[in-house]
Amino acid sequence: MNGSAQMNRPDPSKIDAVLELFKAAGHTEVNPPILQPADVFLDLTGEDIRRRLYLTNGSDGLDLCLRPDFTIPVCRHHLAQDQVSLPAAYCYNGPVFRQRPAGLGEIPQLGAESLGRTDTSEADADLLALSVNALETFGVRENTIRVGDETLFAAVLDGLELPSVWRRRLRDLFGETDKLSAAIDRMAGGTVSDDEGRDVRLGFLSAMEGADPEAAHAVVEDLLSIAGISAVGGRTPSEIADRFLEQAALARGARGHDKAAKTLSAYLTLKSDGAHAASVLRQFGKDFGLVLDKPLAAFEQRMMAVDRKGIDPTRLSFAAEFGRRLDYYSGFVFEIHASEKTVEGPLVGGGRYDKLVNLLGAEEDVPAIGFSMWLDRIAASVEG
Repeated sequence: MNGSAQMNRPDPSKIDAVLELFKAAGHTEVNPPILQPADVFLDLTGEDIRRRLYLTNGSDGLDLCLRPDFTIPVCRHHLAQDQVSLPAAYCYNGPVFRQRPAGLGEIPQLGAESLGRTDTSEADADLLALSVNALETFGVRENTIRVGDETLFAAVLDGLELPSVWRRRLRDLFGETDKLSAAIDRMAGGTVSDDEGRDVRLGFLSAMEGADPEAAHAVVEDLLSIAGISAVGGRTPSEIADRFLEQAALARGARGHDKAAKTLSAYLTLKSDGAHAASVLRQFGKDFGLVLDKPLAAFEQRMMAVDRKGIDPTRLSFAAEFGRRLDYYSGFVFEIHASEKTVEGPLVGGGRYDKLVNLLGAEEDVPAIGFSMWLDRIAASVEG
């Protein structure tokens, strides 16, 4: 993490201007601690982030990590206040830390979060528009906006006759198109790739099939204890046992879901601009006998709100397969890319996470949406 002074960043005056833009929109600047409890991120961020954490230990033995993102630390900051009131809005500017195969693991980010607004369509539009305005302040005026919606995918899953373990597995894979497509192919009885199938062929997994969950947990925990292993890939022994049981259930039901597989494969190919996406999705629902009225109504309200913010919905590119690789996202997601492909990856990424604040300790679900800006990519894009 040395060499942070050489990290590519926009002009500091531009960063200050964007922070003032956020504050003018009602966001209070906060600076959550860099050191965070590791278990929160191991539980809530997903496999991609878990593999890239910088882990350490406190003097009391508590597992800690360098913050890999700001959303969870900002939510924890909100909940730690003496008087927690909603709605609330925050902004931030600072580094996050993720191991990367090339380049620095210290990544400068800036972003905004909005918690507790019940006018969700307006909140979605406000945060999207705020991110677009921020990019324009940095000098990025030509960009492409990609949008998706996990609630639509969840509604499609709910309309199919699938075992609950398959619905949960497919939803967990949403946003990782290659893995999701492989799982759908396997569900229909197709060829199992090595990555998807290596656990299924293990004799141990076969022995786990139909096992009592408590007994399975005890066996896995004993085996890991004998081997002197406390965790694997960020998973606890209990989580590993759950994974074995899930894989055994998936192996039992890996045939005979051809119709569901055909429906899901068709859904994942849907693409449209934001203005016409609802009609494309509605026609898909008719063709496959699915009721998507509720998520489609929310989608249309969001597009109307975006239009009122001065962003033409035809600028938005909807892809049914698009999701972001963080487990806490639960609905509308978006990314903004530079029109000129001078940098890899999004300049902005964000979305809705209506379950996260509750999972962190709130007494009930809190509607929430936010976004992060990758300052190194923005600087490279402007230079390019």
